[in-house]
Amino acid sequence: MRILSAGESAVLVEFDGLDETMAHYRALAADPPFAVIDLVPAARSVLVMFDGTRQPVLDWISATDPVDPSTADRTETVTIEVVYDGADLDAVARLTGLSTADVVAAHTGQRWTVAFGGFAPGFGYLVGSDSRLHVPRRTSPRTSVPPGSVGLAGEFSGIYPRPSPGGWQLIGHTDAQLWNLDRDPPALLRPGTEVRFEQA
Repeated sequence: MRILSAGESAVLVEFDGLDETMAHYRALAADPPFAVIDLVPAARSVLVMFDGTRQPVLDWISATDPVDPSTADRTETVTIEVVYDGADLDAVARLTGLSTADVVAAHTGQRWTVAFGGFAPGFGYLVGSDSRLHVPRRTSPRTSVPPGSVGLAGEFSGIYPRPSPGGWQLIGHTDAQLWNLDRDPPALLRPGTEVRFEQA
């Protein structure tokens, strides 16, 4: 763990990898002191924003032990129905050595966890336990990906909340609304949320 200053009211806590980051974020989010106003996880860091003096926050970060996901209390679970008709479903099958039916079964047959958000409002980077679905991004990104597209890239799965360019391998689509300003909170998928995909 490395703690870096990020201005007068924030510090960036860096870790060696995604698993370590998620374990520490889960612990920090479980019991933040009053001075901490926001925690923003990423792939290898957590930004801690606070109101007050720095040292008590640094002491709290250093004293907080990571939480093993297997022993952590389960957070909310979101179920998302997916039509598996993505333009890259056959390509993902070739890349993984699976049939298209096996790709769908692997995607729906595991628990996914939102590791962090980014890229666009409502976009969650989801990690699962089945490494068979780890595939590279497309060599040629699309200039426009339809909203609701479900994709794979590296170790992540994700859902495009709005039309945007993108290079993920598209395996299906959903009608789930990922971002809604009239909802509190607006993002359907937030860090720590567990996701189950179901074939529609």
